[in-house]
Amino acid sequence: MTKPSLKFTSTVLDTDDVKGLSEFYLRLLDWELEKDELPYWRILRAPSGAGLSFQFEANYAPPAWPAEPGQTPMQVHLDILVQELEPAVAWAQECGATLSDFQPQDDVRVLQDPSGHPFCLYLPENLPENLPES
Repeated sequence: MTKPSLKFTSTVLDTDDVKGLSEFYLRLLDWELEKDELPYWRILRAPSGAGLSFQFEANYAPPAWPAEPGQTPMQVHLDILVQELEPAVAWAQECGATLSDFQPQDDVRVLQDPSGHPFCLYLPENLPENLPES
């Protein structure tokens, strides 16, 4: 079988508040709103072409970080490169994020967005090898 053409375009986050969550990431990342189908769907696009989409889920339950038995575990999280941790944490909090009580690394900060999705702010020295910074 010949491999078909495949192009990854976006990560989709479920939420019970598409507008609120997408507005948080619009402000945090300063990306563009590409598609607006409120209240059920929105797509943000970075200048690099990366996308972040938001889908309404009436029965949405935020993941727990770190999860304990019986809780909804984190199944995906976003990694966001920053040049300085503390100003980036302060900005994320101003945008509406909360800092996690559990911080497993000194050079990474785990936060939750307004819908409870964990995301990490990390420094360039933590980039995997051969991954460009832009």
